[in-house]
Amino acid sequence: MNIKEISKMDRRAVLHPFTQLHNHVTGEGGDVTIIEKTKGIRIRDAEGREYIDAMAGLYCVNIGYGRGEVAEAIARQAHKLAYYHTYAGHTTDELAKLSDRLIAIAPCNMSKVYYGLSGSDANETQVKLVWYYHNLCGQPKKKKIIARQRAYHGSTIVSGSMTGLSFYHDHMDLPVSGILRTGAPTYFWDAHPGETELEFSTRRAHELELLILQEGPETVGAFIGEPVLGSGGMTPPPEGYWAAIQAVLKKYDVLLIADEVVTGFGRTGEMFGSHKYDIKPDLITVAKGLTSAYAPLSACMVGQRVFEVLEAGAEKVGVFSHGSTYSGHPIGVAAANAALDILQREDLTGNAARVGKYFQNGLREAFSDCPVVGEVRGIGLMAAVEFVADPVKKERFDPSLKIGARVSEAARKRGLIARALPHGDIIGFTPPLTMTTAEADEIVEIARQAVSQITQELDH
Repeated sequence: MNIKEISKMDRRAVLHPFTQLHNHVTGEGGDVTIIEKTKGIRIRDAEGREYIDAMAGLYCVNIGYGRGEVAEAIARQAHKLAYYHTYAGHTTDELAKLSDRLIAIAPCNMSKVYYGLSGSDANETQVKLVWYYHNLCGQPKKKKIIARQRAYHGSTIVSGSMTGLSFYHDHMDLPVSGILRTGAPTYFWDAHPGETELEFSTRRAHELELLILQEGPETVGAFIGEPVLGSGGMTPPPEGYWAAIQAVLKKYDVLLIADEVVTGFGRTGEMFGSHKYDIKPDLITVAKGLTSAYAPLSACMVGQRVFEVLEAGAEKVGVFSHGSTYSGHPIGVAAANAALDILQREDLTGNAARVGKYFQNGLREAFSDCPVVGEVRGIGLMAAVEFVADPVKKERFDPSLKIGARVSEAARKRGLIARALPHGDIIGFTPPLTMTTAEADEIVEIARQAVSQITQELDH
C-alpha cells in the first residue's frame, strides 16, 4: 500500500486527537505524516524525511527509540502469558517485580501500586482514592481538589477538569464541580515588581491558604501538582515554592498528589521530580517514562498513610471497588521492567542531569541577546524558550501572530521537532534521556536558526 492510499484511508477513518478535524479530512491541514522508523532520538517518515525528536514523542520515550531489549521482553511475555486480570488477588511474576521496584525507588513512604493505561486515567483514580480515603476517615465533605492554573493532568472528565488550560474545557462541559484553581508557579509572568522568588513563593502559598479557608478546610481533600509544569510551559518552581505549599497543605490536612507523569523516571536529573524538590506526596501518578511508551501503562503509587486507612476500612466496607480489565496488563508490565532495566543500568537519570545542564546552558547562550526571547528556562531534560514582544516590559505578542507555532514549524522544516506549547508563545523540549552533548548542540543550532528566521520576518 502506497503513501497516498494510507493517507486517504487515515483521513477517511481516523479521529485524531488535538487535530483540526475539518482540515484533516479535507487535506487543508497539510499532509498526513506517516512515521515508519525510529532510532535513538530520531524518527523518519514514509517519505524519507528524518527529524530529531526533541519532544521524545509526547515527553515519554525516555530510553530512546529502537530498543530491541524492550521489544524482546514484550514478545517473551506475549508468548508466555499475553493476558490475565489482576482482580481478587491475581498477579504475575513481572507485576510483583515491577511493583516492588517502584516502591523501592519512589520518594517518600509509598506502600502500594495500582495500574492503569494512561496518565489521565491514573489521575481519575487518584481523585477516587482521595474521596474514598476521606469517606473512610469520616470526613464526607472533604472532597474538593485544588489544581493550579496552567497545570496539565489529563484530558478525561475529572483529570481534564483539573487541567488548568482552558482549551481543554471549551465546548466539553468542563470543568466539573468540586475542582478549585490556584495560581501557577510562573515567576516570570506573575511576580510583583521587585519581588524575589522566595517572596513570590510565599505569596503563592498564602493565596493557597486563603482559598482553603474561603472554601472551608473541612471541604478540601487534596492538592494536585506537577513538580515542574509540563505542557503549561516547562516551568520549574521558584525558590522555596514546594516547601511553602507543603506547609499549608499539612496545616489543613490536605492530601498531596504529585503528578509525576512527565517528571518521573529521570527527566529532571533525579529519578522523580519529588526527589529534586523535596516533595513528600501522599499519592504519586506516573506513566510515560514508566515504559518509555513502548506499551501503555500508568500507575498510582499510594502512600503508607493513605493505604493504612484503606486497609483498615476494608473490615467495614468490604472489597476495594475499583479496577479495569487491563489494570496491570502483563504486556505493559513486561515493557516497564525492561525499560527500567535500561534506565537504571545506563544511568540515564545521571545523563539527563549532565547533558541537561549542558543543554540548558546552550539554549541560554544561544538566545541571550535575542530581542524576542523573554525567558529560557528548564531543569534536566525539560526546557522551554518563551517569546515576547518586549522582554523588558514583559509584553506579549498579539496571539494572532502565532509566534510559537511559527518557530515550531520553522524548526520542523529544518528537521527538528520542538513543540509549540499552549497559552503562550513557547517552544518546549523534552528529548530522550539518551541524548548526547553533540545532539544537544544540533538541537540548539536548529532552534537558533528557526528563531532567527521568525525574528527577521517580524522585522519586515
